[in-house]
Amino acid sequence: MITCVVYYTIDPAQIEAFERFARAWMGLVARHGGVHHGYFLPAEGASDRAEALFSFESLAAYERYRARFGSDPDFLAADRIRDESGCVLRYERTFMRPLLPTDGAAVAS
Repeated sequence: MITCVVYYTIDPAQIEAFERFARAWMGLVARHGGVHHGYFLPAEGASDRAEALFSFESLAAYERYRARFGSDPDFLAADRIRDESGCVLRYERTFMRPLLPTDGAAVAS
């Protein structure tokens, strides 16, 4: 499994547009074989930071998903939300592999 972590710098005045953008992408990830773990948005105080995490079974599966970006109308519509609203100022993407508890219990610190 590979998890994509996306760090966003957002326009706090465009949080509603960012939420529309995020909901569109959650559906696209699920439709194309991934598991979306959600977007994490500012909760209190002024903040311009948001994050998203989603996983695919492999990097190859992620690349198949990415190959649809330029031509699939639903991907293009999601990007239009971002582009027309200016809700995303910049983003950074990194890939991680999860290390999860083997017995389902939380790991003690």
